[in-house]
This record gives sequence, C-alpha cells and structure tokens, in this order.
Amino acid sequence: MFESITSALDGVFKSFRKKGKLTEANIKQGMHQIRMALLEADVSYKVAKDFVAACSEQAVGQEVIKSVKPAQQIVKIVHDELVRLMGEADTSLPPADDGPGVVMMLGLQGSGKTTTCAKLARFAAKKGRSPLLVGADVQRPAGVKQLQLLGEQLDIPVFTEEFSPQRICVMALKYALANNHDLVILDTAGRLHIDEALMKELKKIDAKVKPGQKLLVANAMTGQDAVNSADQFNKQIGIEGVILTMLDGDERGGAALSIRAVTGRPIKFAGVGEKLDGLEEFHPDRMAGRILGMGDVVSLVEKAEETMDRERAAKLQKKLQKATFTLDDMLYQFQQLKRMGPISDLLGKIPGLGAMMGDQELDESEFTRVEAIIQSMTPGERAHPEIIDGRRRLRISSGSGTRVQEVNSLLKEFRQMKKMMKKGMQGRGAGFPDFNFPR
Repeated sequence: MFESITSALDGVFKSFRKKGKLTEANIKQGMHQIRMALLEADVSYKVAKDFVAACSEQAVGQEVIKSVKPAQQIVKIVHDELVRLMGEADTSLPPADDGPGVVMMLGLQGSGKTTTCAKLARFAAKKGRSPLLVGADVQRPAGVKQLQLLGEQLDIPVFTEEFSPQRICVMALKYALANNHDLVILDTAGRLHIDEALMKELKKIDAKVKPGQKLLVANAMTGQDAVNSADQFNKQIGIEGVILTMLDGDERGGAALSIRAVTGRPIKFAGVGEKLDGLEEFHPDRMAGRILGMGDVVSLVEKAEETMDRERAAKLQKKLQKATFTLDDMLYQFQQLKRMGPISDLLGKIPGLGAMMGDQELDESEFTRVEAIIQSMTPGERAHPEIIDGRRRLRISSGSGTRVQEVNSLLKEFRQMKKMMKKGMQGRGAGFPDFNFPR
C-alpha cells in the first residue's frame, strides 16, 4: 500500500538526515522533492502545492532549525500535515432513532459498490446492528442476484422487489421497521460515468427515503478519477463520506490524500482484500504512519483481536514458553494469519518492515504449500515429527503435491525454530512477558 510515495518520502528524509543543520535553502529543496513525490503519487496539483506550503511555513521556523535532530522534526511536520490533509476519523453510521438508520450507497460501475454494501453490513452486524441489504440496482444485469448471494454468505437478509428503485427503497424501509432491522443499506444503480439519468434516479431515491448518510464507493486505484467522481457526486447530490475500495492495491495514494481536501468529506472506510471481512475503519493518523513507514500496530492488534481465539492463543503462549508447540500449532498460526488478510498488508503495518521490503513481492503461495504439507501428515506425525522417516516423507510429499526436498526443508526449519525458542526461553527464565491484547 502506497509503496511509491513511501519510498519517495523516505529518500527525502534520508537527505535531511545527512545535513548538519537545516537552512531555508535545504528546506526549500526538500519541500520541492516532497511536492514532486506527491504529484507522482497522483495527488492533485493544488492539494500538493497547499500541503508543501503548510509544511514549509512550519519548517522554516527557528524552533526547527535550532533543534538537536531537526530532520526528525521535519518528519513530524509532514506526518501532522498528512493527518490534517486526510481529516479526522469518522466511522459513524446513522443511528436508529425514530426508525432504522439508512445508508444510501453511491458509485460508478466497477467501483465494487455491491460487494462493499455486503462488507458494510457485516461490519455493522459485528458492531451489534441488525442490517438489511436492499437491492435497488435494477439497471445492472444480475446486480440484485449478486447482492442476494452475498447476503446468503453473511446470513444477512436482502430485500428486493420488481418495482422502480424508489419504490423498492420505500418498501424496504417499511419491511425493516416491521422486522426490527435498525440499519438499511441501499445498493443503488451505477453507470460507467456520471450522467443526467443516473443523478435523476438517485435524487428521487434521496427525496423519498431521506437517508441518514449517502456514502460514495470509489476505487482508490483510479487516483484522480476517483477524486473527480467524488467531487461530482458531492456537488450534485451531496455525500457524507467516502469508502475507498482496493486501497491495499494502491501503490500511489493520490485518491486517499486528495479526497478530503477536494470534497470536504471524510474517508470513512477502506476496502482491503476481496473477502467480505475486508473492510477497515479509516484512521488518518494511522494511515499517515503507514505512508511514512512507521507502520500501524494499533490496526494490526485490532485485526488480531477480531480473528484470534483467546483461549487457544493462551494455550499456544504456554507452549511457546515451554518450547513444546507442534506442527498443528504452526498450522493454526498460518490459518490465523490468512484470516487476518493479505500477508503483505499485515507486514506493512509492522513499523519499518514495509519500507524494508520495498518493492519486493511476497510469495503467499509459500504459506499454502506449508499448509498442504502439514495437512498431509497424520496427527501422530504432526505431534512427533521426529518419527517421519524417508517412507513417510515420500507419502507426505505425494499427498501435498510437493517435492520431498520441500518436506525436508519444512521439518528442518521447524526443528530450528523449536531449538531457538527453547534457547530463548531458558535465557528469559521466569521473566517471560505475557502477550495479552489490550482491552
């Protein structure tokens, strides 16, 4: 995520660290490089210009120039301005006061709007809400069917009828009220581009239903096109926020850094990954940290809390302390990691690791291969890998579709891991810390 701008800014900060002290001249040169990095990241020219002007105004002050490590202060200034640029966090959904809260989802075709509707419903259900999905996109072939299939996967009801979009939405509200749904999510029609017919239909629904929030779904990888469509939707119909999809695949970050400044509306959520649990709350301060290579440990811990079995984790911790964990435990850890999302995205949240990896591609098929090997073992072999002889290795490689050498390599790495863990535990003794999640 945002690899290009992270790499470019890191280069700027390295040049600042080489300076004995900061002067107006080298600050001006560095800020020019920051502006170029923003423009290359597809940030709009005006936003980039205003951003650099705000940073320069603070950086030229005497307090910065006289500081012991002025380069660190430059990083802080850029971080704070990135947070200001992206605005305050706002992940609220309309409350159920006099009736169900209503979210009207907007977006062009190809933005991932229907899937995002399902992701948002899952998110709301996890927060204790009782959502109802509404298939009001009667323009796109199989659009309603797609929403129904997603609803079935999540066990969340989908309301639809063969009427006009406005009438479907009005009837859905009555259905929600009668069936105790406190949140209604309207999946409205999209187009390949904004046109008069689309806006006319959306305005009719808006007037009939009066949604608590209108959220635009935009593809982060389209950069300034996403910003422009957000600006147009906001001017013509009004939006309360934006959900950026495919943010994990966006190397530049232009949309995320420009939308708030252009529209005045916050990014509320980010779509990451294709699975239905791939919707994250958007926190500008955490995102600024990731852009600057500082990671996002808070989001990483929150994701772990959501997916990990606490009782199982406690048992595993004791096994790690005693170095008695098995291949079954290793398999469980791989499965937990996969549930938390793309491995590359998780590594990007670890401070320093994302920048260290740079443009290197992580071969996630390696994790699948390890899973296949362990799953091809018997329970006895997983608990006592020392019994795996040549004949067993041949059977395991055949069952997992791998080579014997790969089985040998896994067993060797597992032995080394246990050996290192045992040595580490002996060194720590009784002082080994508890890795409990914060409450």
